[in-house]
Amino acid sequence: MQDPKRPPDTQLEGRQPERLTWQVGTVASIVVETYRVKTFRIRLPHWESFRAGMHYDVRLTAPDGYQTQRSYSIATGPETRDAIDLTVEKIDGGEVSPYFHDEVIVGDRIELRGPIGGPFTWTESMGGPLLLIAGGSGIVPLMSMLRHRDSVARHVQTLFLYSSRTQLDVIYSDELDALAEAGNGLQIAHSFTRSTPDGWDGFARRVDTGMISDVFDRLGAVARAYICGPEGFVETAANALVDAGVTPERVRTERFGPAGA
Repeated sequence: MQDPKRPPDTQLEGRQPERLTWQVGTVASIVVETYRVKTFRIRLPHWESFRAGMHYDVRLTAPDGYQTQRSYSIATGPETRDAIDLTVEKIDGGEVSPYFHDEVIVGDRIELRGPIGGPFTWTESMGGPLLLIAGGSGIVPLMSMLRHRDSVARHVQTLFLYSSRTQLDVIYSDELDALAEAGNGLQIAHSFTRSTPDGWDGFARRVDTGMISDVFDRLGAVARAYICGPEGFVETAANALVDAGVTPERVRTERFGPAGA
């Protein structure tokens, strides 16, 4: 029986992929985010509106007919039209992410379908205060939410807690700095788990109950919380939020693992 404290995992709920058709998009640009993460902007012949937090399936077909597919969250906000950004972390031994990093160039064509998603989404009308918590590449769907907020919902008080190994592992680093410095009700808190920048006086450990309690107090109240990252990370953060008094119905989680990426 599932722990009644544990918020429901929403990864497989919502709009189902079998109802969608595959289309072929074109890689318009490639941005190196970190030493192991790149963002691919893909122009779509049939772009559809989506909610921040949704994803696309990507399918690769080998010359011998072998196919494999993976799901990647949309990094762009819903206000970006005709294209989507997919931010891909290279996973050693994976089938899809190494192909993106080592083979894909601007102009290549990629088969994909979407947008897909359900409860792990956020729109301006849902309001806040909003707490976002990410570990590593779990930032991607939450970055879509931050971009949506910056475009149309700056009045929503938001705190983003982001756990990374080191400063070099921070994805979208420059954009996060700019968003934090805008002074419009967004707070960003980093935690580094392996090494910290010189003079760092912030969090320097894995996310734990004490850290969640700290950021919860900074925000003052939480109407909605979204957590994305590895299984153990999500479990710890979600349970800590419930212990802090956030009802499970207000906490949305999305979990991922490295297998086959």
